[in-house]
Amino acid sequence: MSETTPYGAAHRLLDLVTPFLGASPPVRVRAWDGSTAGPSDAPLLDVRSRRALRHLLWSPGELGLARAYIAGDLDVPGGADALADGLRTVWDSVAERPAPTRPGWRTWVGAFPAALRLGAFGLRPRPPAGEIRLDGERHTRRRDADVIAAHYDLSNAFYALFLDPTMAYSSASYRADDVTLEQAQTAKLDLICDKLGLTEGQTLLDVGCGWGSLALHAAEHRGARGVGITLSAQQHAYVTEQAQRRGLADLVEVRRQDYRALDALDRTADGRGFDAVASIEMGEHVGEENYATYLSVLRHHVRPGGRVLVQQMSRRAGSAPGGGPFIETYIAPDMHMRPLPETLAYVERAGFEILDVEAMREDYVRTVADWQAAYEKRFDEAVALVGEEQARMWRLYLVGGGLAFAQGRMGVDQVLVTRSAA
Repeated sequence: MSETTPYGAAHRLLDLVTPFLGASPPVRVRAWDGSTAGPSDAPLLDVRSRRALRHLLWSPGELGLARAYIAGDLDVPGGADALADGLRTVWDSVAERPAPTRPGWRTWVGAFPAALRLGAFGLRPRPPAGEIRLDGERHTRRRDADVIAAHYDLSNAFYALFLDPTMAYSSASYRADDVTLEQAQTAKLDLICDKLGLTEGQTLLDVGCGWGSLALHAAEHRGARGVGITLSAQQHAYVTEQAQRRGLADLVEVRRQDYRALDALDRTADGRGFDAVASIEMGEHVGEENYATYLSVLRHHVRPGGRVLVQQMSRRAGSAPGGGPFIETYIAPDMHMRPLPETLAYVERAGFEILDVEAMREDYVRTVADWQAAYEKRFDEAVALVGEEQARMWRLYLVGGGLAFAQGRMGVDQVLVTRSAA
């Protein structure tokens, strides 16, 4: 069943895009003039301004849609749940259809008058706040520091809006249906400590330690001595404060430095290396060209026979390794994710023996759902902290990320390895 409002901008929009998609869009459209068109039971797409069309004209596809949504020129009324339903409907529709044929010149010529009447032509709109703009070569130390600062140094208060009290910003481990996010994150930290075999007095190196959840947990509950490294000033300050406040300053040290600078430091007091090394969802950020170097750093800093655990996101073969235009523009411009078998091949070439691989994709679906629910409850606080555009960008990020894991386009795995004595 379709809407029956008088023919207006919404109808013209659907008429305009249908030839390019090869079928009618699976959404109901409400335009700035109040007109609606499309199935009445479909997710509602609210085109609030002609500027939304200009975002798409200047940046066709995913990036243009993201910019229009973040700027507020395009909306899906109803918050995160409605946005997730809309994105899921569109993804499912695209997956079920055969690929549309490339529009010919007659289609483009025929579309021009309609686009002109709709006001699609005009100056490039101002990009929304939050786009990460970088210069220099990818994965230099300075550029990597700039990327980390752009994403992680919004403020610790912002991340506390949706993370649990452990401040773990990675997939949790849900061992039962009725556990909370905090319980699932604590279970993940215990799981890592168990896999690494951490006991009192042993040493742990946490490469890309985030807000210190693992190092603090290992010190408090296992008596291990931990060194964490991060490039984020906000994270460094947080871990330092938490170690002092919780009486763990003699067990937890946090350094603000690049992982590549570790080679210039003593590995441990006896020079043999740490008893265990962990790196939780950092390997995606080092870049394809530096991944072998990253693994060699991990291997160099664990003692012979010691264990290393890497928890890392993956992408389905044939998909964008950076996550797509939105992620690459707003979240992690230089990220590289690959299929799991390719990562395992890197790991073996680095001189590790693989002991265990545990898939956690379904856990990440639940983790992101919990983050998303917490964020929605405190959305107004997010706006107050970072502004309307940044707050909408994070809503889109959480919803889109959760959908990518739910649909199997992304995965995450714990890979446990050991360094041979040789």
